[in-house]
Order: sequence, then C-alpha cells, then structure tokens
Amino acid sequence: MSPRVVRPVGGRPQIDALVSRAQDGDQNAFAELYEQTSGRVYALCLRMSGSAELAEELTQDVFVRCWQKLGTFKGNSRFTTWLHRLTVNVVLQKRRKWKRSSDREAGPDGLERYVSQTRDVMPETMIDLERAIAALPQGAREVLVLRDIEGYRYTDVAEIKGVAVGTVKAQVHRARKLIRKAMEQ
Repeated sequence: MSPRVVRPVGGRPQIDALVSRAQDGDQNAFAELYEQTSGRVYALCLRMSGSAELAEELTQDVFVRCWQKLGTFKGNSRFTTWLHRLTVNVVLQKRRKWKRSSDREAGPDGLERYVSQTRDVMPETMIDLERAIAALPQGAREVLVLRDIEGYRYTDVAEIKGVAVGTVKAQVHRARKLIRKAMEQ
C-alpha cells in the first residue's frame, strides 16, 4: 500500500486522518467524516435542488458515492474540495437522469419548508435572497449557485453543465436579472 499525502485542511487537520482511516476501510472514521461535512453537502444540495426533501436524498447519494470513490482521492487537493465537486456532479447527474425520464422540470418544492431548512442549516443567510434563489428556474438556479455562490469560474461551470461558456454567461446574466427583480418586489 502506498503512503497517502496528508495535508492540513482549513484548520481541521483531523479530516485528513479520518480520510486516511476511511480509505483503509474504517467505517467509524467515515461516519465521523459524514458528521463533519454533511451540513455543507446538504446546504449545497438544497441550494441546487430547491427542495429540502430532495436535498436529503441527494446528500445520502453523495455519501454513498463518496464511500465508493474514496480510494480515488489522492490528497492533491483538500478533501472538502473533492467532496464539493463530487456533490455537484451527483446533483447534476441525478438531474440529467430525471430529465431523461420526464420531459418536465419541477419548480421549487415546498418553499416554506426550504426556507425553514435553510434557516436551520445557515442561520446567517439572508432569507429573502434564499427565497429568490429557490424561486429561480432549475437551470438558472444551478448556474447561479455554481458561479456566484460556490465561486466556480465560467469555464468550470460550462464543463460541469456540459454547455458552452457563452451559454453559462447568458444563464447567469438571466438569473441575476431575475434575482434583482425578485428582490425589488
């Protein structure tokens, strides 16, 4: 077995040790990783899906995939960065799967429940802005979250979504206009 690269992770070097132990099959270490990172994964799933119920399902899917793919994590980046990218990929893959099986796109589901969940997970978040984001059409919400909230570059968002950079820029522009309009009301 080759030695793993251990890097400090944003003030939480214990994550690296947990990752290493989990890669060796330690289920308790993986459970601790879940405890430490599931809140952020859930929040990202919630922002991208607009549904608390769906976000819970997606969060579980992310950690199932994480367990399956943990051996591919080499330590070249922070574990949380790797997990974030895995989360985005799981959400987008699930959305593509649903889109193939259904011609319709679901709008925000249970907005009040979403706002309540958001308040619990991220109490410092501006609820009006979260409400406006949740009300965006699915595609607009995804690109806005990836670009403006999660900080991905346009080229990264285009690669993640499988579309041209110009398409992403147009979608982000449209999403920002919709947010401004919603915030003015």
